[in-house]
Amino acid sequence: MRTKRIFDFTVSLIGIILLMPLFLIISLVILMDSKGGIFYKQTRVGQNKVDFKLFKFRTMCCGAESSGLLTIGDHDRRITRVGFWLRKYKIDELPQLFNILKGDMSFVGPRPEVNKYVEQYDLIQQRVLSVKPGITDWASIQFVNESQLLASSKNPEVFYIKNIIPYKIMQNLKYIDHNNLWIDIKIILLTIKSIVLKQR
Repeated sequence: MRTKRIFDFTVSLIGIILLMPLFLIISLVILMDSKGGIFYKQTRVGQNKVDFKLFKFRTMCCGAESSGLLTIGDHDRRITRVGFWLRKYKIDELPQLFNILKGDMSFVGPRPEVNKYVEQYDLIQQRVLSVKPGITDWASIQFVNESQLLASSKNPEVFYIKNIIPYKIMQNLKYIDHNNLWIDIKIILLTIKSIVLKQR
């Protein structure tokens, strides 16, 4: 685990330094596009059930969370014009580099959920909370089109709870039992590949 933390800290620090000019440009564009702040901060459940604030670039209009926690399709009407493009290329996730630097997250690990859904985990499923959450995992690669799947469902939230969450947890439990730095690097590279292929 020490090697994983060294990797996370070093790469996230380098990433923040290199991407700072891009962060500034994105921040200005977000402010020019719609009312609200630059960042979206949401409470998520971290390792050992400790809550933390997850950072993203804001991609929705202010107060969007009151209409539901799930994003339904790429054209959810709550998404701003700039937010659409930030989401399309997963650029809105970049501020999570600060979460990694701080130690709340890792590059690879189970995606952190909100309390509303974590409260429904059974004892076996709660094991995913024994490790640090991540920006990506095996499930993130398989569900790169998650918002489209939800959009095609008659009841998106029920579909998410009954179908998507259990499958994600199953994949994450397998990762907990079988992981190392090289597997993490493989997942990161496959994640980038899946995002690129999604745009074709």
